[in-house]
Amino acid sequence: MAGMPITVQNASLGLVERLKSGDADAFDQFVTRFASDVFALAFRLTHDREDANDIVQETFLSAVNGIAGFRGDAELKTWLFRIAINHARNRFRWWKRRRRDRTISLDDVIGDGNITELDRIADEHRDPETEILIRERQAAIFRELANLPHSFREAVILCDVEGFSYEEIAGILDIGIGTVKSRIARGRGALRERLKDF
Repeated sequence: MAGMPITVQNASLGLVERLKSGDADAFDQFVTRFASDVFALAFRLTHDREDANDIVQETFLSAVNGIAGFRGDAELKTWLFRIAINHARNRFRWWKRRRRDRTISLDDVIGDGNITELDRIADEHRDPETEILIRERQAAIFRELANLPHSFREAVILCDVEGFSYEEIAGILDIGIGTVKSRIARGRGALRERLKDF
């Protein structure tokens, strides 16, 4: 095992090798293992269920077609998220050229279940008034997050929602750690300013 990058787990390496050999079961396992994470990221970036589903499909297609180039320098999930973000950026550019009017609904169902983004965070022990205040605040946060420039939004989502480290975010976005820190700080600052009345 000498020479193996420390950041890559043995299970992921086995899966990668099986994917490289064209193992159909490995593909099923790959999709099962990461599809919900990729969908959640894509949905947070696009705020559109159909776009998020398309990005998931495009991401896995690109990943399988490009798996031979996976060197193991990063975690498999980090590599996959980088592909997903690139597809989200491409989709955003496509929509921007067409000037599509986009609305955001926090009541949209996430994944295959019947839970909304707001329900996911809700606590059943709260009184109704507190729950309403929390939902209003969350709606404002997600609305303002959607209005941030893409570079700030991506960094803030990867850090504060997905829980990636600065190093992992730098790898996903293919930027320096200093740039990651700057984008997160500027994104958080913009959110704080926009939400100061909450």
